[in-house]
Amino acid sequence: MITIRNVSKIYPNGFQALRECSTQVEKGEVIVVCGPSGSGKSTLIKCVNGLEDFQQGEILVDGTSVGDPKTNLPRLRSRVGMVFQHFELFPHMSILENLTVAQVKVLGRSQDEATERGHKLLERVGLKAQAPKHPGQLSGGQQQRVAIARALCMDPICMLFDEPTSALDPEMINEVLDVMVELAQEGMTMMCVTHEMGFARKVAHRVVFMDEGRILEDAKKDEFFGGARTDRAKLFLSKILSH
Repeated sequence: MITIRNVSKIYPNGFQALRECSTQVEKGEVIVVCGPSGSGKSTLIKCVNGLEDFQQGEILVDGTSVGDPKTNLPRLRSRVGMVFQHFELFPHMSILENLTVAQVKVLGRSQDEATERGHKLLERVGLKAQAPKHPGQLSGGQQQRVAIARALCMDPICMLFDEPTSALDPEMINEVLDVMVELAQEGMTMMCVTHEMGFARKVAHRVVFMDEGRILEDAKKDEFFGGARTDRAKLFLSKILSH
């Protein structure tokens, strides 16, 4: 579903964020991307749907080349669900409007069809009663669940999550992770940047560990947690699993 081959990214100031990164995500697979802050995790996942450009290598999503100038990126992004750290909901729109606007404008659905789909997915994430409210009236955990529902409204072929729980209070994290676990168990192809190692242990098929723009480990979760190969990954795990 997602193929990343030798991808490198250098910013105009000369900073190299990604260094020859390669991995792939099969259909129905859940991949967790982890590593210390500044390791390139978010940059990598944003390259997958063209939110960040890259200077070297190739990324294919369901056979479509992200870096090809001829690729229609808005159309590709409509098929790749993206959930951000800070929700990115439209504050002036109701929750339901947040879920319907792209369905109508991008997918060409009728307003009635988009509304029906929006209600269905709000119910799925446990927020049907919040449809008429605005984002500012909801908790952070509720807003993130709305963001997941909004992405699902577009019937994506895969989902990208960029640290979806890092801006949340601890008690709100599980309500978001529960939705993600359910998606994973239903067979959604997912690539998740997260520090939630409990989530990784529960549903990930593989763990990709990054540091300084490189992928240092790409292993099945049991292999990664049972005995990381690199000293850097061992140090990371010792700190993140010790509490």
